[in-house]
Amino acid sequence: MIQSLIVLAYVAAAILFILGMKRLQSPTTARAGNQMAAVGMLVAVVATLFLHEILSPIEMLGGLVIGGGVGTYLARKVEMTGMPELVAAFNGFGGLASALVAGAEVARYITIVEGPTAVAGAVQSSAAVAPLDVTTVITIVISILIGTVTFSGSFVAFGKLGGHLSGNPISFFGMRLLTVLIVLGSVAAAVYMSTGAADTLATLELDPILQGALALGALALLLGILLVIPIGGADMPVVVALLNSYSGLAAAATGFVLDNTALIVSGALVGASGLILTKIMCDAMNRSLLNVLLGGFGGDEGGGTDVEGARTDLSVNETSVEDVAIYLTYADKVIVVPGYGMAVAQAQHQVRELADLLHEKGVTVKYAIHPVAGRMPGHMNVLLAEANVPYEQLYEMDEINNEFDTTDVTLVIGANDVVNPAARTDRSSPIYGMPILNVDASTTVVVLKRSLRPGYSGIENMLFYNANTQMLFGDAKDSLTNLIVAVKSL
Repeated sequence: MIQSLIVLAYVAAAILFILGMKRLQSPTTARAGNQMAAVGMLVAVVATLFLHEILSPIEMLGGLVIGGGVGTYLARKVEMTGMPELVAAFNGFGGLASALVAGAEVARYITIVEGPTAVAGAVQSSAAVAPLDVTTVITIVISILIGTVTFSGSFVAFGKLGGHLSGNPISFFGMRLLTVLIVLGSVAAAVYMSTGAADTLATLELDPILQGALALGALALLLGILLVIPIGGADMPVVVALLNSYSGLAAAATGFVLDNTALIVSGALVGASGLILTKIMCDAMNRSLLNVLLGGFGGDEGGGTDVEGARTDLSVNETSVEDVAIYLTYADKVIVVPGYGMAVAQAQHQVRELADLLHEKGVTVKYAIHPVAGRMPGHMNVLLAEANVPYEQLYEMDEINNEFDTTDVTLVIGANDVVNPAARTDRSSPIYGMPILNVDASTTVVVLKRSLRPGYSGIENMLFYNANTQMLFGDAKDSLTNLIVAVKSL
């Protein structure tokens, strides 16, 4: 009876996962979808704990209260600019959990009856040792490998996104060779474990499996670091999506280790959706995943508060708050293009307030969202949603690109590479062929930026030097606040 209820709980959890994922397709239903998937995971976890009698109901309740408290604290305290790092950390902890569970499954096969003594790393006693079959060891290998790579790689991404590590590609002499050697070492450790599993069936000797698991975990930890440090800041959205996929694949592999249907389903959904999102992000940059992983593209965004980085052979048109207020007030249609500069300045609320003022004056305002704007997939959407910008005003690149040539003013707030015309015209540019927002087709383009320094790609933005571009230098939040005051006065 209990077993049947557990199976039904897993089926219910799987249904909630799928329905929740479906609702993530639209901003209007995404929050409900996230909540639905969370309930599904809660059902699956509680069912598993009851099935294996791991915790008492009181202990489960305590874990729920502690975990829920931590989640509530993070949701309230972490700034929206810190969301990319938080997502990277979540991916890392998810991968680590999968690797630890797989490792625990190895330990579970040793049942000590009495008087254990450790000899040469093996457990020697009058112990009943359940043999590990090769298939189980292979799934354990996959879980440890992917989970540990996800853990270390995610925290390198965490460091790059949070500014704790340089966003520039990091490399050293012989790094590629070292990476290849570590991959070969990981394969050797996996083969050693699998061979040990075959021997276990005959001798009950677990030394090769235990030693192989430890070696594989250590090598995978190094591999995750070496795979992410050579990736530049411009490619972090793709890395976050890929690591999210890795965490799902590790969870699915662990599901096979434990023969847990709910874990297999949830892990497969996360893994597949992460891979799809990674493909979408790569297409948005017109680059292959291999090029992203090996290209060493982009780095730290240029800082500074003055007009630095200007080419001596070209000039820019610098404008004032008062002039921009006039452009916006007397326009028929305005398109806002948000970028990471808006996130850094925490200016999304001022953007919404300015848009509301323009709406009151009869101006049509839309938002153009590039797939790789910001530091993680959907970064701009999340920021604007926090500011209660209506979902129907948000448009993806393909939906709005043909509207720029009928737009009076395009307001670019901290965006850089995703609006750079060099992607269309400069064959020598690393971003040549990358789909961009065609903001330069607008009648007037107003760029809010601290300076003329390049963005994360390290490539100069030729949009700044166009005849129809007006540069409003300064902190985006301060500039928008002054714009609001100026528009109100007109």
